[in-house]
Amino acid sequence: MTTDQASGPLSGLRILEIGHFVAAPFCTRLLADLGADVIKIEPHGGDPVRKWGASVDDNSLWWSVHGRNKRSVRLNLKAPGATDIVLDILRNCDAVVENFRPGQLARMGLSNETMRRDNPGLIVTHVSGFGQDGPYRDRAAFGVIGEAIGGLRYLSDHAPGTSDLPPVRAGISIGDSLAGLYAAFGLVTALWQRDQANGDGKGRTIDVALTESVLSMMEGTLPEYGMLGNVRQPTGSRIPTAAPSSAYPTKDGKWVLIAGNSEPIFKRLCELIGSPELPDDVRFASNPTRVANVDELDAIIANWTSQQESTSLLSLLEQSDIPSSGIYSATEIANDPQYRQRNMVREVEDARFAKPVLHPGIVPHFVEDPGNVRWCGPAIGQHTTEVLTEVGYDADTIATLVANGVI
Repeated sequence: MTTDQASGPLSGLRILEIGHFVAAPFCTRLLADLGADVIKIEPHGGDPVRKWGASVDDNSLWWSVHGRNKRSVRLNLKAPGATDIVLDILRNCDAVVENFRPGQLARMGLSNETMRRDNPGLIVTHVSGFGQDGPYRDRAAFGVIGEAIGGLRYLSDHAPGTSDLPPVRAGISIGDSLAGLYAAFGLVTALWQRDQANGDGKGRTIDVALTESVLSMMEGTLPEYGMLGNVRQPTGSRIPTAAPSSAYPTKDGKWVLIAGNSEPIFKRLCELIGSPELPDDVRFASNPTRVANVDELDAIIANWTSQQESTSLLSLLEQSDIPSSGIYSATEIANDPQYRQRNMVREVEDARFAKPVLHPGIVPHFVEDPGNVRWCGPAIGQHTTEVLTEVGYDADTIATLVANGVI
C-alpha cells in the first residue's frame, strides 16, 4: 500500500494524533479509514500497542490494523524543541486528538491555547479516563476502569447466584473503543460547527471520558434506578426485558442464539418446536409474562434444541424466519460469506509478513466513497522526514534533529 491513494469522505482532513494504547488511536484509525490524513506522533520506542497481541518475527499483527492509514512521526516530546515541531505540524492540521492524563500536554508546553496560537480554528479532542475536570480527573485509568465505573462490568456477568467467579469482561478493550467512537463523532461534529456555511471558523475543545462513554450505553439503568430504585442486574445470556432471547445448547455441544421476542416470532418458534399451544399458556401469553417465567420457557426451548445438531437447527430456524445465530469465533468470522461479500473481512498486503493479513473492513460504509486500507501500520517514524519536509524543514535541520535524538 502506498500513501498516495487517499480516498473517502474525509479526504483532505488532516489530524494530528498524540495518543497511545487504544482510545485516541482507535478514534483516529476510524477517521483515517474514511480518508483523513492522520499524522501519529510516536516516542522512539513506538506506541506500546506495537508489542501487544500475537506477533510474527516480532511484528505485531494487531498493529497492522491499529496503525493502518496513519503516517508515523518519531518524536521525543521531552526533548528540547520537540513542542516547536508539534506546533509547526499543527499549523496545517484541522484537529488534534490526545489521550494523556489531563494537564500532561499543557505541562509539556502544549496547552490548548498554545496549540491554537497559529491555528485558532484547531479542534482539540481530549480523551481521558474521567474527563478534564472533576474530583477523579487525575486518577489513572484504562478501558477496564471505564467499563467498571460506567456500569458495564457489573452487567456483563452471569445472573446473581449462578457463579462465584469475578465479573467477566467483554474480551476486547470495549471501554477504550467506545471512547474512541465518541471522540471521532465529537471531532466531526465540531468540524461541522466550525466549517458550515454560517460557521464561525473557531476551534472547539472536546472532552471525552472513558467512564462517561460506557455510562452513555447503559440504556434504562439510570432512569429505572432514579424513579423506582431498581438496580439492573446481570442476566447472563438473557435479555432482561424480552423473552425468549438466549443461547441454547445443541446436540453437538454448541450454542445457538435464538431471539423470539416478538409475538409473531414467538408463535413461529412454538410451532417449530412442536408446542403451538404455548402462546395461549397464561405464563407465556405476553412478553411480560414470558420474562417473569423465563426459566420455564427456556427449559422447554433448550429441551428441543439439545436434540438438534447446530447446523440443522440453524437451518430450521432460518426457514421459519426466526432471528438466530451460532456463536462466532475468529474462524466463523473469517469465513462468513456475508462479511466477505461486503468486504468487511478483507486480505491486505503488509510488507512485514509473507502473506496477506486479514483486516476488518471500514465502518461506516459510504456507498459512493467508501475509503480504503491505503497501507498497514507503519514502522516507527516511517514518515518523519516526509511530514517535516511538508512543514518546511530542510534536510540539514532534519539531520540535526536526528543527531540530537529529537526525532
